[in-house]
Amino acid sequence: MPDTASGEEVDGLMQDLAEEAEAGGYHLNPDREFTRSLVRGLLANRERYGYISCPCRLASGVREDDLDIICPCDYRDPDIADYGACYCALYVNPEIEAGLRSVAPVPERRPPPAERRRAKEEPAPLPGGLKYPVWRCRVCGYLCARNEPPETCPICRVPRDRFERFM
Repeated sequence: MPDTASGEEVDGLMQDLAEEAEAGGYHLNPDREFTRSLVRGLLANRERYGYISCPCRLASGVREDDLDIICPCDYRDPDIADYGACYCALYVNPEIEAGLRSVAPVPERRPPPAERRRAKEEPAPLPGGLKYPVWRCRVCGYLCARNEPPETCPICRVPRDRFERFM
């Protein structure tokens, strides 16, 4: 698919991602051309699928199946904690952002499709007699106990389909 994103679209999404990253204590990769290429990939996936799935992973085109790889993906935080950068290296820790450390390869954490399907089909029972399930925002970690997740996360503003049953 040809790159149809305008420079303004790339700059706009980069600005939005940078603000979101900084608010969460993260940084975008300081290599601006590399970062722009990743943002172009996010925009191409948005045009292709209707959502900004990770440009470094194969998306199915089915939003429900790809929720874990919608940027920022579910694996960003543990990847940054363990390796200093997320899988595609769009988000980095302060050491990499400051040039004190370079980006190294990050192993894939995403489970295979069969394992992801099995996890969806087998929700865990409520522990300890809890009255309501606990829902966790897969982007920011916000927790709430209620029958259904909120329509929008009150912290990071992602839609309800980015919540998972936590307990």
